[in-house]
Amino acid sequence: MFHLSNNLAATSISTHVFGYRDDIRDNYVEPPAIAPTETELTKPVNINQNTLPNPTATTNVQSIKEPDAKKSNTTHYSPFYPEQLPSTPPKTPGGSFLLSSAQASADPTSPAEIDHSDVTRPHCELKLTHFKLERTLGTGSFGRVHLVQSKINNRFYALKVLKKAEIVQLKQVEHTNNERAILTKVQHPFIVNFWGSFQDSLNLYMVLDYVPGGELFSLLRKSKKFTNDVARFYAGEVLLAIAYLHSKDIIYRDLKPENVLLDAHGHVKITDFGFAKLVPDITWTLCGTPDYLAPEIIQTKGYSKAADYWAFGVLVYEMLAGYPPYYDDNQFKLYEKILTTAPKYPSSIDATARDLLKHLLTTDLTHRYGNLKNGYRDITDHKWFASLDFNLLLQRKIRPPHIPHLKGEGDTSNFDKYNEEIYPYGLQQDDPYRDQFPEF
Repeated sequence: MFHLSNNLAATSISTHVFGYRDDIRDNYVEPPAIAPTETELTKPVNINQNTLPNPTATTNVQSIKEPDAKKSNTTHYSPFYPEQLPSTPPKTPGGSFLLSSAQASADPTSPAEIDHSDVTRPHCELKLTHFKLERTLGTGSFGRVHLVQSKINNRFYALKVLKKAEIVQLKQVEHTNNERAILTKVQHPFIVNFWGSFQDSLNLYMVLDYVPGGELFSLLRKSKKFTNDVARFYAGEVLLAIAYLHSKDIIYRDLKPENVLLDAHGHVKITDFGFAKLVPDITWTLCGTPDYLAPEIIQTKGYSKAADYWAFGVLVYEMLAGYPPYYDDNQFKLYEKILTTAPKYPSSIDATARDLLKHLLTTDLTHRYGNLKNGYRDITDHKWFASLDFNLLLQRKIRPPHIPHLKGEGDTSNFDKYNEEIYPYGLQQDDPYRDQFPEF
């Protein structure tokens, strides 16, 4: 298995009401969101989070022709291997990758200026000295994600640290700047909250909400697979976040269980925007996680929002089956399967879910749900989602199927443990790359 471990015993998902577990009161009460430099609640951003976005559809991308199986071996793929290419922390079993610029010529689309007018955030000047460094939450090619505690308000946050020299060496400056720009643009109940950024001579720092429930991947690994009701809940919240991003012409491009966190109440928070991009029309960049890649990305054709809906289909399939629809140890064979074969559905996936997946995992963009005239509403209106009220879901009024057991705000029991090392954060020395990250 590429994602899941077969030697883990099946574990049932607890369904206790928030604040309780097995009739025992939890010690944890989730505090309201406060900026790291504030001691009192700040005014909320001026954005309506409780309404569904208008449907968006990609109409300017031509449908993909079915590949000729006889010619699939001669398709010109560039060799690339996730372990040898950069990913943003935390590095996950899914193996996100971004094709290096030497392998993929410059993206024909130039990034548009991000408009921040629709999101107003409190002015928050952050410094490394504002935080007490706690344990590591995740690691990646560029650095680490740490749990940190604000010395000003004692609240806990996640600090994403990226090494500037490695970003420049791997020619990922534009994507790193894109990540920060997009995080400043978005605000949604199911997307991790961004508080600000700063830099020193060696590193870039981004401060995000600490989401204590851990990865959806970990829950899925323990459960092996989800029931329809459990998968439908998580799929619904993820879908609303993706639809929101698309309403702002943002493609996420790295949807997978490892990038879906669970908050203290059990609701999802999408994280890691290292591959997200503002794309009003189409883009050509080859990036993502191999078993979640849409066919049009593999074929290096221009693609747009529809690629996220293919990945959404893979996510739903994996939650219901316990494994992704396509997998092969050989990367080229994996891509050939994605391009030329229809998924095989185990008996655990019922006819209704299978029907939805067939409308998502299709190479024909003119038939893929999410990419048609009604946009994401073709998915929300599907009979598999009939029992889910998306308006209540958006307002977080539907009880999650699993609520993490937390003993306090800084509880890290839902995250894997990492070897802790001493990092030279905050050193003063030559800084040749500062001008390449002007917004940090």
